Amino acid sequence: MDTDSRTRAAIEEHWLASERGDTEAEHAIYATDAILDYPQSGERFRGRATISAQRGGHPADRHFTVKRIIGHANLWVSECVITYDGMPSHTVSIMEFADHHVVHETQYFADPFAAPASRASLAEPMPGRASTGD
Repeated sequence: MDTDSRTRAAIEEHWLASERGDTEAEHAIYATDAILDYPQSGERFRGRATISAQRGGHPADRHFTVKRIIGHANLWVSECVITYDGMPSHTVSIMEFADHHVVHETQYFADPFAAPASRASLAEPMPGRASTGD
């Protein structure tokens, strides 16, 4: 198996483990000294143990749906929908790899919003999603 295939498989397992609630498998992808950044809240988490602890303490019922994984070599992007207590949040996870482990991840979160009526004649609904105007 080539390096890109191995990395894609590790990312897929990461998201599947997240959905299963398998904390150990979920965090096996991270280097011991990995960094996780949440730019919207301004938080940085240092180290696999800290990353695992902050996620393990999350009180919400979470579910993960992967929409797309794309990347090559040491830079990979996952587009996901993470549902927290039934409320979807669209996420983008940018993972930087070294020695087959994530050394830096930046994760962005965005809540869904209604499309403005002014764009209705220009847009079509994304597959699997309804586009609603104001």
